[in-house]
Amino acid sequence: MATLLYRLGRFAYRRAWTVIGVWFVLFVAILGGGFALGGQTQESFAIPGTQSQNALDRLEAVFPSVAGASAQAVYEVPAGASVNDAAYKSAIEKMATTIEKIPGVEAVVSPFNKYAGKAITSDERMARTQVQFSGDSSHVKPATLDRLKETAAAARDAGITVDFGGQVFQDRSFGITVTEVFGVVFAGVVLLITFGSLVSAGMPLLSALVGVGIVIGGITTVSAFVPVSSTAPMLALMIGLAVGIDYALFILSRHRTQLARGQEPEESAATAVGTAGSAVVFAGVTVIIALLGLLVVGIPFLSVMGVGAAFAVLVAIGVATTLLPALLGLAKGRLAPKPGSRAARRATAHEEGSRPTMGLRWVKGVMRHPILASIVVVGVLGTLAIPALSLDLNLPDGGSEPVGSTQRQAYDQITKGFGPGYNGPLVVAVDITQTTDIQADLDSIGKRLSTLDDVSYVSQGLPDAGLDTAIIQVIPSSAPDAVETKALVENIRELAPSIEKQFDTPISVTGATAVGIDISNRLTDALIPFGLIVVGLSVLLLMMVFRSVLVPVKAAIGFLLSVVASFGVVVAIFQWGWLADIVGVANPGPILSFMPILLMAVLFGLAMDYEVFLVSGMREEFVKTGDAKFAVSHGFASGARVVTAAALIMFFVFFAFVPEGSGMIKPIALGLATGIAFDAFLVRMTLVPAIMTLLGTAAWWMPKWLSRLLPDMDIEGEKLREHQSAVQWALGEHGAMISADELVVGSAEYPLSPLTLNVPAGALVLARGELADRRLVAATLGGRLDPVSGRAQLGGHPLPSEAAQVARLVAMAEVGGFERTDNRVTLGELLSERLQLTLPWYRSWFVRRRSLRLIERLRAVVKQSFTEQSQPQQLPQFERAVALSLVALAERTPVVMLDQIDPFASADDEAAFVTAVCALADPGTTIVIGTPESLRSDAASCSGGRPVIHLDLDSLSLSSNREVLR
Repeated sequence: MATLLYRLGRFAYRRAWTVIGVWFVLFVAILGGGFALGGQTQESFAIPGTQSQNALDRLEAVFPSVAGASAQAVYEVPAGASVNDAAYKSAIEKMATTIEKIPGVEAVVSPFNKYAGKAITSDERMARTQVQFSGDSSHVKPATLDRLKETAAAARDAGITVDFGGQVFQDRSFGITVTEVFGVVFAGVVLLITFGSLVSAGMPLLSALVGVGIVIGGITTVSAFVPVSSTAPMLALMIGLAVGIDYALFILSRHRTQLARGQEPEESAATAVGTAGSAVVFAGVTVIIALLGLLVVGIPFLSVMGVGAAFAVLVAIGVATTLLPALLGLAKGRLAPKPGSRAARRATAHEEGSRPTMGLRWVKGVMRHPILASIVVVGVLGTLAIPALSLDLNLPDGGSEPVGSTQRQAYDQITKGFGPGYNGPLVVAVDITQTTDIQADLDSIGKRLSTLDDVSYVSQGLPDAGLDTAIIQVIPSSAPDAVETKALVENIRELAPSIEKQFDTPISVTGATAVGIDISNRLTDALIPFGLIVVGLSVLLLMMVFRSVLVPVKAAIGFLLSVVASFGVVVAIFQWGWLADIVGVANPGPILSFMPILLMAVLFGLAMDYEVFLVSGMREEFVKTGDAKFAVSHGFASGARVVTAAALIMFFVFFAFVPEGSGMIKPIALGLATGIAFDAFLVRMTLVPAIMTLLGTAAWWMPKWLSRLLPDMDIEGEKLREHQSAVQWALGEHGAMISADELVVGSAEYPLSPLTLNVPAGALVLARGELADRRLVAATLGGRLDPVSGRAQLGGHPLPSEAAQVARLVAMAEVGGFERTDNRVTLGELLSERLQLTLPWYRSWFVRRRSLRLIERLRAVVKQSFTEQSQPQQLPQFERAVALSLVALAERTPVVMLDQIDPFASADDEAAFVTAVCALADPGTTIVIGTPESLRSDAASCSGGRPVIHLDLDSLSLSSNREVLR
């Protein structure tokens, strides 16, 4: 992966304006398209398969007038007046009549309707009108709500205060407030301090903003076609901004360090993308996997949020590995720290005799007292995690809306006038298909329900027109998000079997409150399994990266400590109300039900990010020196500054969404901010070096069988460094088309002896040996098979790191033996097939013309009457060998490798074959012919003046033409 990213970074650096142009077009097209389509976010909390959702689906089919989304209009008349006064009653009823005419409204029940239940307070100052829509909340259009609000004019003209409540009025907008801007400003300040350069500090910000713009445009576009929660774009914005800045920071920091050490700008940019970019890709992919893991939970709105956030991380990876190196390509060497500057001194801070950095001093202090440091970190995080034991989850309701909004005012008014339970009534659906005395049974069921704890009011049963289903409304005494309300839902469900047995009427509980409770229960049940999956995934991935067993286990434990501590902080503030005023929590209560699982998914990837950047440096030093303690101190010091900067940036960006963020985004933002701080500063920068010091050399232990089983991710770029070394060696092989240095082919169990070779362009190589040996050497030098060891290059491309490029430079063919077959393929068909596979698409029209020209050339060289219809397998040995050689030469590659399976019958045929092949090939084409026995000297002399190399694979000795060999 490191080598692939190295090439990608070099490509972006060299073609800076092209890459920037592509990103600009994407930015404008996607963001503009999203706004043009006018997508709107909408809250649609549904969970297929639960009792509440199944009951709701049944009601939608048989009783649509009560199955859709609902809203309430809450009225309050002046002190001393009554809603039953003629003027007020007339205004309220007139408003209800007007509401009935709004498209999308299914039914309206005014407070004076006999089916309204308790719709007027005992002091008659307040009343409520129930509005039922024809679809769920995701299908209620903003225009419908606007018209509903407009109907309040008549009541307000009469002196009535009117507010609207209900799930459909939840705040669906998202936008950036001044505090989020401050978060970006703080991030810029951290970048400026880190780099000491405005240009360097601006690049991560610019690239991250481009990525965020694309993400918001993409989510807005999708929201025009499918329901998207208002939390989804804000979450994507928050995560995309944070990881976009951080990923660019990691790569840019590595680039400037390399520039300060004298590396050439282009090579430095490519290397930074290959090394730091590998860690970025790994960390980003882990975040994406964890976020996409939310799809497994099976909750649609949460799946959309996970996919949106994963898309933001994917774009951040793409921006960091392509747009950033393109910007570096414009800056060239201007980003190099000035000699003597703080940035330049930091780049060489770990060289012998340099002044120790703060990171080095910190880690040495931790290493002197590793047990104490471990106890302190675990104690602090364990204490902060205590509130998490009382975690109570629920979905947002009107009480979580901003103070002063109409939905919040309606919620408070209903709570004050009717009781908190009226903000979240439960709907009991009753199957009445088997009862003969419907109304009497419904009355009896209502009485049974009214005996349950926490029941404030039970309405009379209301059957549908087809007498299939009836509904009974149960009003809890407690608020929708109260523990007592959850208990009431469970009590009704426990009562259901006895009611069914007594009245032969199955019942089920539904409604927005019951759906919210079911979602919370589902998410609570999924929290531990999801956590185990995330932890297991982290252990597996880190084993691949660090080739260690204990390091991943230590990382997973640290991750869990960070997560539960962040849960504890969120519970203490948002549920218990501690410091609530400071962060703008107006109504402490249950925690957003999907916050914990979302927090785990995001923090998992970010924690792995810091783990990789710190511990990869330790592993690199350990591989070099074998000194475990030295590796911990110097590996930590090399990455401490950039991890500190990255953690501070993420903390500021996430925390900026807390004071003025929406009710749903606040706890997520605070959890991410505190989780990042705990994980970066307590776990990764304190607990990790302490544990690594205690483990010593054992930290890097892994069983050999497990090491062979797991793929090598090469995050540290070891293979990249090997590739760079091989490239330098290949470039030093001036004039050699093929060269090898102590090259071993075959396999580790059955290798051939080392081969050293230097073949100039246009030479003829005659390789004698066993068929298997010839094929192994040809396949290795042709880029089809990796060597066991040693070095080789072809056309300036080292093997095996550029095997794909080498394979395109080599044409290979077997030129046949004595036996003839019944194969009826013609020479024209063979040539056409080879040309179609190798020619560019725009030259495919010239395949037949080129085939005819090649056959004409063949006739001229061999003096035989070859035609398109000639069948090579039916020709004599010499003619067949030359014809099949022509097929390989048709590719016009700089190297052609031919293998003659059987020896020629005569010396004349040998000489004629070599002469023909040399004549058919271009003068600069290097020809390699494998033979079962050495060609006679007179055959080699017919090569048209080409340098000739005889290669004996049986002994791997080189002879003749010593001037072209080393």
